[in-house]
Amino acid sequence: MTDIAAQTQTALTRIVAERQAKGRVPGVVGAVARAGSLAWSHGAGSADLDQPGVPPSADSQFLIASQSKTLTAVAVMALRDEGKLKLDDTVEQLIPESKHEGITVRQLLSHASGMQREPVGDVWDVMRFPDRTELVSGWNDAERIGKPHHRFHYSNLAFSILGEIVARVDGRPWYDAIKARILDPLEMRRTTVGMDGGPAATGYYVPPFSDVPVREQLLDIGAMDACGGLASTADDLAKWAMFVANPIDEVLSKDTVDEMCQVQIMADMDRWQLAFGLGFMLLRRGDRVFVGHDGGMPGHITSTFVHRASGTAGIALQNSTSAPSPGLLATDLLIKVLEDDPLPEQPWVPGTTIPPELSGVLGTWFSEGVPFVFSVKAGTLQAKSPQAAEHLAPAVFERISDDLYRTISGREAGELLRITRTPDGTPEKLHWATYLCTRHPLAFGEHLQ
Repeated sequence: MTDIAAQTQTALTRIVAERQAKGRVPGVVGAVARAGSLAWSHGAGSADLDQPGVPPSADSQFLIASQSKTLTAVAVMALRDEGKLKLDDTVEQLIPESKHEGITVRQLLSHASGMQREPVGDVWDVMRFPDRTELVSGWNDAERIGKPHHRFHYSNLAFSILGEIVARVDGRPWYDAIKARILDPLEMRRTTVGMDGGPAATGYYVPPFSDVPVREQLLDIGAMDACGGLASTADDLAKWAMFVANPIDEVLSKDTVDEMCQVQIMADMDRWQLAFGLGFMLLRRGDRVFVGHDGGMPGHITSTFVHRASGTAGIALQNSTSAPSPGLLATDLLIKVLEDDPLPEQPWVPGTTIPPELSGVLGTWFSEGVPFVFSVKAGTLQAKSPQAAEHLAPAVFERISDDLYRTISGREAGELLRITRTPDGTPEKLHWATYLCTRHPLAFGEHLQ
């Protein structure tokens, strides 16, 4: 484990203990991952009330429920990157039996399709869940209750259909696809459909007016596994979280994970504290945004959230249907580490060369009356206005040809930067996203007078 200061560990342990006690949760595991691995974990209460006082551990399986959606989403995006589907493909293109028209993969991933929340048949009442054939026929009978992208509406049905899409496009059952594509490369050996027979937390419901928990039954949710059928451990979820923080190409490229973490639809229209990307919840607390997902199944309420900028994650696993917010616990643990025991700053490393073609470009240029400082870091051109907020990253440029660059990140990402020189080779002006940049501040059109 990565070292976390003893004082911070004590504070983290106290948070877990207080949440277990105040929330009346039989057993809780809290964990923090950073720097690529599990850094800290603690179990409180009882994994199984038949063995009171034996807490769950980082190796105890819990049902992670809707956290399964994030793995389904990564599988979908991998198929997209392989050219096997497009985000704007419609369901009927991929599942020809579908009678709903115009619903896209992107809408399913972001809960923007307008489809009803659950499969038909009152599945959470009768406790009977569809197989793959029944899922598709039920999809056709399901109601589209809203316009596409009109408002956020969470849909387990949508992600169940994404599981069917993965199975058809990848040519193997959904779990086989995510095992080969995600679980095996990340060595997540205890992430399975349902419990695997190893150490596990028993699920309970704690009634509001008594302190006698009721054991919840384990469910087989059939073709809904892609939306909520997985079980996992804090050990495995730490590996998953570290992938989300720092992706590996064997599973999915960093650019694609970045794309998944872009806001597609706002779930909290009042305070803008919760949005959804492509399969990920985007939770804002203060000035920080955390990427991850909650999960809830009978007897198990869980969450994993990642602060990608620092490579730090919080994990909360609770074995009670009536447990308090898992996302709040996961991010409370994460924030405590970020604020009380952050990783040390990486030392500044001097560069070795300045590309000769950039030597005359460096320094301050003005565009629309605003100064931009162009500089070189590790041989790469970048630019940022001294007036810009400190947290905003500089624009970074990639050379295409002589005096032509592409903005690859930051302000105006994707736009071109063109350098115009005087006959003696001195940079005279720049055009960035077609806007004129000059060495001295000018009003619009002043250079034409």
